[in-house]
Amino acid sequence: MKKKAFSTVMSMALAGSLVLAGCSSSDTSGDSGESSSGDKTVVKMMHLWPEGSSNAQYTIVDDIINAYEKENPDVDIQTEILGNEQYKEKIKVLSASNELPDVGITWAAGYMKPFVEGNMFASLDDIVQEDKFVAGTLDAFSVEESTYALPLELNITPVYYNKEIFEKYNLEAPETYDEFLNVVKTLSDNGVTPITLGNKDRWTGSMWYMYLADRIGGPEVLNKAINRTGSFEDPALVQAAEEIEKLVDMGAFVKGFNGLSNDEAKGYFMNEQAAMYLMATWELPNYTTTPDVAQEFKDKVGYFKFPTYEGGKGDIDSYVGGPGVALFVSEQSKVQDEAKDFVSYLVEEWGKRSVVDAGVIPATVVDTSNGELDQMYVDILNDLGKATNLTLYADVQMSAGVADVHLNQIQSLFGGQSTPKEFAKTQEEALAAEE
Repeated sequence: MKKKAFSTVMSMALAGSLVLAGCSSSDTSGDSGESSSGDKTVVKMMHLWPEGSSNAQYTIVDDIINAYEKENPDVDIQTEILGNEQYKEKIKVLSASNELPDVGITWAAGYMKPFVEGNMFASLDDIVQEDKFVAGTLDAFSVEESTYALPLELNITPVYYNKEIFEKYNLEAPETYDEFLNVVKTLSDNGVTPITLGNKDRWTGSMWYMYLADRIGGPEVLNKAINRTGSFEDPALVQAAEEIEKLVDMGAFVKGFNGLSNDEAKGYFMNEQAAMYLMATWELPNYTTTPDVAQEFKDKVGYFKFPTYEGGKGDIDSYVGGPGVALFVSEQSKVQDEAKDFVSYLVEEWGKRSVVDAGVIPATVVDTSNGELDQMYVDILNDLGKATNLTLYADVQMSAGVADVHLNQIQSLFGGQSTPKEFAKTQEEALAAEE
């Protein structure tokens, strides 16, 4: 697989790819394969946007399916919809029995690698149109120059915060890590939960660690440890773990964070019981366009870039992020032509609708000049265009086995079961074992 670090792929190509001029179905489960719904060809799809927790994305996909079926009356798209973690578990089970859906969701790089090597994903070279995607986004879903999934999203990860809570305690959005620690201490001293975190899902804590690694050691230190041109026992990576330990000790995170899922933890921020929430921009709809969220709350939400670290090598315009999820077509699908046609249609329509309808940043190049966009969305698009680096989520870069070690160690570090040195050593050993 291409081991090209995503941070070197995106570079400044983003700046020219986002145009900002003028901007101020029923759930059905079952085995994949050709089946009949009357005289229609059935294409089975699995995705991870339930109506309750991801209403904006759910609605877009549902609308696109309905439109596709009207334009293609001989095709019936049947969907099974699961939450993020449940989706991952079911895909494992289906892949083991060679029963993947005709169309499904995948993540990039190391996550996708075993599916491609196992001949489970079909090549999409025959439908991909590279000029329609933001430069570099397809690389994360390519193996030996062939594309095996088409990305839907492009994300960066800011820290969202409650402006009203900050104002109450005379706090401002921090730009340096020392200022950030002062915010945490002030809130904690006043009985306010500084940060909500659902670390039962583990990747959520990994993003905190990744940012500290970036700000302390620079944008390549973690990538080098993963691609084996460096070590996970690099002093900067150990120091990042020490900073996590300090944050836990000072009560930065919501009580019981290691037992909370991300969805559960998000509720603390949405209900104004926590002042900050670090999460990727797939959360933007909740603060911009989702009608189910009160405008009064949306008006209270701001965001800031992860602060710089004194003496560190990273800069404030370096992000944890990259392409989000992508669509694959099963190599074993008996309706592969129809599935590919639907995927091509969905990706194009998602790009058109996700910006204005949901406030989601698409992986396709979209002219946003004709829409009325929320200011937060415009600001984040501008930040994305100025990004000096995007580091792809660590667990996605890794193989499945090493990713599991990493995520377990993240949970152990946050929970105090691993020291920073043990944390780094265990991951270095897992990575070295694969060389």
